[in-house]
Amino acid sequence: MLAALLAGLGAPTAASASPSTPAAVSAASAPTVEELRLDRAVPQEILRRSGFDTVAPEFTRALDGARSYGQAERIVARQGERLWTRAVDRAQGRGPAGGDLSRDDDRPLYWARLGMTREVRGWEPSFELSDRQRARLLDTLERTSRGQDSLRFPHGGKGVKRVLVTGFDPFTLDRDVRISNPSGATALALDGTVIRTAEGLARVETAVFPVRWQDFADGTVERTLRDRLPRVDLFATVSQGRVGRFDIERTNGAWRGGFADNDNIGVTGTIPVTDPATQPQWTTTTLPYADIVAARTGRFPVYDNTSVTEIPAGGTAAVVRPNGPTPGSTARAGGGGDYLSNEIAYRATLLRDRLGLGSSLPGGHVHTPVLQFGTGNTDPATGTVTDPDFVRNRLDIIAQVREIVRVALDASVDSGMGTSADASVADASVSATGRTRG
Repeated sequence: MLAALLAGLGAPTAASASPSTPAAVSAASAPTVEELRLDRAVPQEILRRSGFDTVAPEFTRALDGARSYGQAERIVARQGERLWTRAVDRAQGRGPAGGDLSRDDDRPLYWARLGMTREVRGWEPSFELSDRQRARLLDTLERTSRGQDSLRFPHGGKGVKRVLVTGFDPFTLDRDVRISNPSGATALALDGTVIRTAEGLARVETAVFPVRWQDFADGTVERTLRDRLPRVDLFATVSQGRVGRFDIERTNGAWRGGFADNDNIGVTGTIPVTDPATQPQWTTTTLPYADIVAARTGRFPVYDNTSVTEIPAGGTAAVVRPNGPTPGSTARAGGGGDYLSNEIAYRATLLRDRLGLGSSLPGGHVHTPVLQFGTGNTDPATGTVTDPDFVRNRLDIIAQVREIVRVALDASVDSGMGTSADASVADASVSATGRTRG
């Protein structure tokens, strides 16, 4: 079943070192499995047809102008932010399209970023650059080019709600390198935009996360969200899930199932977090799932998914529980499976609870439908990189996520949830169309 596959099936387990460990630092200059895919014909076509084929060469020229590590760090941060802004602007219709690839496409950002990270790994500057410094440059590039450092809710108005939405990179690229991720496309389409709700305006800020186990173990989710969650009125982690349906995942489990990530690394075991002694096996959504499911948000059906897989208390075998976990059980899969979609939901909701926001902050995970190509364009070897159905499906998913967020905001106001501590943080630059600069 494709749903189970995308939620996270088993795969060979491999070890991976943290960027702070000697093994990872010494490997900082070697191209990754993910970067090696960049030379295939499809990624190059996607870059060319979007105008993003100029990103890596321009970045290389800028980086070659650095005469110190400090200069290099500033260049990397500036260029990373520029890539994110360029991708958001393209998705939201600002500036030239750069080619005939539809503006809603998330893939140019993904492949252009890999071109930049590969340049950093192979860069030989005129000054001494240690492996540890190179690793720090890569970390800066990842954060800035994903919007993780630009989650800002400008001051200036009153009563404007704040919403945080996250997406993911494309994945399972060795099956089909043409793949796009509708959650990443949604992040680009919604970043810096304003949603009009029954109670007024809501400003949306977004970020994209990698499909790599090690980045999550290194705390990329917590680092990005820790200071932001107390300042928002609602958050939704979003990823691609099952065919033909949206799911609001009721419960998230503390288990990694081992499915290979974008570097072809699989990891099985309990999700690693700080203070594991107080780590729960399960966390729960605080999104108003009943209201979302009942609303007419778009052409895809939306489900309240309550199913989990657990080892019951005192047991040894995993069993599926359609109505959620039983007391004292051990997690083996949340509603969203045992892959990184479940993990970001688990980490974000655990952070919500550890910050003491569980009773006041609506937040949880939304699984989108699988983004499908049109009939006759399903063979990766012979198919095209885009088609009208593919674009329509992605646009419909983006629009439906936006409507789900709107419904969730309205329902949260009605229930008394979703009022953050700093109610004065708002966007003073709302345009007549409801769009703002990201």
